[in-house]
Amino acid sequence: MENQENQIAETKIFFQSNTAKMMMIGFLTLVLLIPLFFVQDLIRERSKRKTEMVDEVANLWGKDILFYGPTLRIPFTSYENYSFTDVKTKTTTFQKKATTNYAYFFPTELKNTTGVKKNESLKRGLFNHVVFTADMNFKGNFFNPDFSKLGIAEENVQWDKASIVVKTTNLKSIKSELSIQLNNEKLMFEPQNNDNSGYSTLSSSTFDYKKILANNKVNFNFSITYNGSNSIKFIPIGKTTKISIDSDWESPSFEGSFAASDTTKNISNKGFHADWKILDINRTFTQQYAGALPDLNDYQFGVKFIKTVDEYQQNERASKYGFLVIGLTFLIFFLIQSISKISIHIFQYSMIGLALIMFYTLLISITEHSSFSFAYTVAGTSVVALISLYSVSILKNRKFPMFIGLSLSVLYTFIYVIIQLEDYALLVGSIGLFGILAAVMYFSRKIDWNK
Repeated sequence: MENQENQIAETKIFFQSNTAKMMMIGFLTLVLLIPLFFVQDLIRERSKRKTEMVDEVANLWGKDILFYGPTLRIPFTSYENYSFTDVKTKTTTFQKKATTNYAYFFPTELKNTTGVKKNESLKRGLFNHVVFTADMNFKGNFFNPDFSKLGIAEENVQWDKASIVVKTTNLKSIKSELSIQLNNEKLMFEPQNNDNSGYSTLSSSTFDYKKILANNKVNFNFSITYNGSNSIKFIPIGKTTKISIDSDWESPSFEGSFAASDTTKNISNKGFHADWKILDINRTFTQQYAGALPDLNDYQFGVKFIKTVDEYQQNERASKYGFLVIGLTFLIFFLIQSISKISIHIFQYSMIGLALIMFYTLLISITEHSSFSFAYTVAGTSVVALISLYSVSILKNRKFPMFIGLSLSVLYTFIYVIIQLEDYALLVGSIGLFGILAAVMYFSRKIDWNK
């Protein structure tokens, strides 16, 4: 009987020990990861809905813009020899079959100036998507095509059936009449059947190249107004290609095979200006082709219009620190409990943990109606105030709750700073965690862990 009482007493002592309390708090922390995972899944679901909305708006307004042209297209006649043997007479005759093919010539000079204006957000429910309108002007010239490089005889060229071809994406978002000025002649563009290249093709009405030729060249000039989103890109088909883009978009990302000029590139909170100059020696394709236009997607370049701040990415990054916040908050309460000898029930730890989880649901719900910074401030202040007031009733004084409120405020501020940083997030995070570890070691140095 005495042994049984001793075992019961030892069991009570164990459950009242710091080791048992740490085990229960650790187990509770792991349990609280379950609702935290549900919150992270909610953030991903809301982010997916936004992506679907962006795709819907882009389909209606206009998607990425990629421009490949203008290209001079001139048909030519080619002959194919074939033999025909008469079965009865056993005689063989040789004949020529004439077929029409096309030769393509890229411009000698190609100059583009593009103005991009950020348009008002198109709202779908809670989500906004920023789009743009681009006014594009193309100028340049074609010099006399050299068919000898393609092995085509001059007498086989059909000069009177020449045309200008433009390949582009997003035909339905073109918002202007599309015509081209060739020296003194104006020609209209018409859409052609799409091929398997992923582009839509526009072709001008036919003209006699020899008749409009002046000073051994043909100058061209045309303009296009596009509705678009996400990006504008070009393919440098000119022997000399010059591209200039001005926009009120404050967060561009320059992409592709060619970099914008560092000497003229300018980015500010009012917009940006960028220039490109690409020569034929900078890429590995020629200025003329016979049969079909080549696939030159590897040479595209331009600008992507990005939003530097995505509220769902920030919410997701904040939720990834949830385990750290819960663990450190429980650690603060445990240290206070161990130092002050105040008993805190596991249920009270659970309430504190759920309050910490509520921070993330408040954060994402408020973010969808305002900015991330405002939502973070409101959610953080609310949770810190709730836990501080709750700890007053637990700890029976005001000194420790004030310390808890200050510690949580510093912790949430620290996490907010890490979320805002990009290049220095790892460095600042590592230094901060080192400081937290040092503080825990300092405050726990006099705790008797054998009890």
